[in-house]
Order: sequence, then structure tokens, then C-alpha cells
Amino acid sequence: MQSLTRRRLLQGSVVFMAAAFAQNPLPLFGFPGDEEGSTPLPFLDPQPIDPTRKMIKWEDLREWITPVGDLFAVNHYGVVSDVDASKWSLDLSGFVRTPRRYTLAEIQSRTRREVTATIECSGNGAGTGFMGAVGNARWVGTPLGPLLKECGLLDRAREVVFFGADEKVEKIREADYKQNFARSLSLEEAFRREVLVCWEMDGKPLTQGHGFPLRLVVPGWYGIAWVKWLNRIEVHDRRYMSKYMARDYVTIRGEERDGKTIWRETSVSLMNVKSLVGRVLKLRDGTIRISGAAWTDGTPLDKVELKIDDGRWQRVELRSHRDSKYAWTFWSFDWHRPEAGDHTLVSRATDSNGVVQPSKEDPRIRLKKTYWEANEQYPRRIKV
Repeated sequence: MQSLTRRRLLQGSVVFMAAAFAQNPLPLFGFPGDEEGSTPLPFLDPQPIDPTRKMIKWEDLREWITPVGDLFAVNHYGVVSDVDASKWSLDLSGFVRTPRRYTLAEIQSRTRREVTATIECSGNGAGTGFMGAVGNARWVGTPLGPLLKECGLLDRAREVVFFGADEKVEKIREADYKQNFARSLSLEEAFRREVLVCWEMDGKPLTQGHGFPLRLVVPGWYGIAWVKWLNRIEVHDRRYMSKYMARDYVTIRGEERDGKTIWRETSVSLMNVKSLVGRVLKLRDGTIRISGAAWTDGTPLDKVELKIDDGRWQRVELRSHRDSKYAWTFWSFDWHRPEAGDHTLVSRATDSNGVVQPSKEDPRIRLKKTYWEANEQYPRRIKV
């Protein structure tokens, strides 16, 4: 009997996976496919949909990769239009030995890397009308770190600031100043291999609303850090404190300690562990199949649990893509022999550090006064 070589084993595995995906793709990574004869159960608290805004509709969610037409896009200084890609450039300067100006063609000729990552607006979940500002995409670009190394960081370099071409006049201390949208990262974050200067999303050039021709991709961070229409990078020797670093996108929360309330302000950055019940089906045998999604800042997801009414927390089945550290995980749970009537469903996610998605009464968020970083458990109601 001939022994199997490593190559033959790998070839066999590839063939098997291709065949399995072709026959039943969704169970590998996403929601289980609709069984013949199954019926969607509408939520009694349906997700409000604004047809003028791109956003996922949870009840219609099927695909692990979010269609571009459903992926939210938020801008603060307006969309940059009429871009001539042939004239686009990216400046890199500041506390570097060799400042550089790169053409778009030069950026795109560099080492190419693809990262599948979930992007979420930091205000997503702050209200029932804004629940779909999250999505998952394949981003292609070149790693930022080698660009910084190539320019030679000076010893005093501490932070990297990213500027978009979008601009607006802001009033600062009673005076008007023209400002470009900007955010910053520490050197440690900037040198993460997943941080990209990106030009492609899901196999196509970035759309205008998503920052064509270049944007920053910062997996694990809220979308505010993913600067669009990127045309300038500066290395600084001190903290950058613009509107969107120090005044807006600052979370205010209180902590009760020894009979006093301690208030803290923190800049919005890493995504919080989060999950949501997205879809419910009634199968032919009467089983209720509950599906949803969960995501983190890249910290491994340990578990997702579901509570039905006032019952106990029960683990759900995770349908993760092991090679995608920063992508969301779809999950499902089959509820057998449900009782007729109205029911409340709520999920909670826990990461590998033991951080649990909080309820609204949790001390960690009970005194949170700003809407950013909304990751509280979100109950949904159905009628069986």
C-alpha cells in the first residue's frame, strides 16, 4: 500500500473543501442555509431602515462578506469627488530622515497584502435606528510599516498621523481654521502587519464613498480610524489632538468607587466585544433557528451565549473562519419545542481574555454618557 505524501494530502484537502463549499457554502463561514419549507419569523421590534443610507439589514443577512452596496459609509467633511487617480499622491513626512512622495502607481506596485476584517462605526448600536453600520470585507493594500521604515524614523518619533483630502473650516477657540480630517496611531499600532494603505475592497477598487483611491485600514479599530481619501502621513514627536482625536469621538463614562463617581474621557479606538441576534427561522419540524454575528478587536472569540426569556445562558454554535482574526463570526442556535407566544432573545459574546459583552445595567457602561462604543446586549422580540 502506497503511503500518502504531504502534497497528495494537501491536494485532497483542497479538492474536498472546494467541493464542500460549492455544494453548501454558507455553513462553512456564515449562517446555515435556509432549509426547504422554513419560514422567517419577523421581529416584533423590527430594525428601522433608512433607504437613503447604506447599512446591512440583519434579517436579510446571508453572506459572510458584506456586499459593497450594503456596507455603511460615514464621512464628516463630505465625500471627495472628481478624483484623478493618475495625479493622486501620498506624502510621508515629519520626524523621518527621508521624506517621500509616492504616486498611486508606486504604492500599488509595493508588496500586496489582503486582510479580511470587520469594520464598525463606533456609533453603531447607539439607537434602534442605527444598528446596521457594520460589515465584513476583504481589503487589499500594502503594509504601512515598511513605508515608515523606508523613510527612516528619527529617535523622537512617537506617533503617526493620517490626513484625508476631505476638509472643512472648524471653529477652534473662537477662530476659524481649515482642517483636513485626521486621526493618529501610536508607532506600535502603526507597525502592525495588518495595518494597510489600501486601494481595493472585495476585488475591486475602492468606491468613492469608501475613500477612492486610498484609505487606511486598521483592523480591530472602529471605522473612525480608517481614514479615507488618504493623501498625507506625518510622523510626530507628541500626541496629535485634533477634533476627532480629543474633542469628538471621546467616550465619557463614570465609575462608582467608595461612594463617589469618577469620570473618565477616552479616545475611541479599539472595537469592543459584541454580538447580535440577527435572524430567526421556523423549520418544518417546528424548531426555531436563531442566527447572529459576533466580533472583537482581534482578540479570539471564546464563546457566544443566548438567553431565551428568563432562562439560562446557553452556548451557540460558532461558524468561524479560522484564518480571519479580525473578521466577524456568524453563529446559530436551534431551539427545539418552543412554546407558543411572545419571546425575548438576547446574545452575549465573551473573548479569550474573559471580557464579556455587558448588559445595559453593567457598571462598566451604566454611567456611559456618550453614544460611541455602544456594545451593550441588544434584546430582540419574536412571536412563535
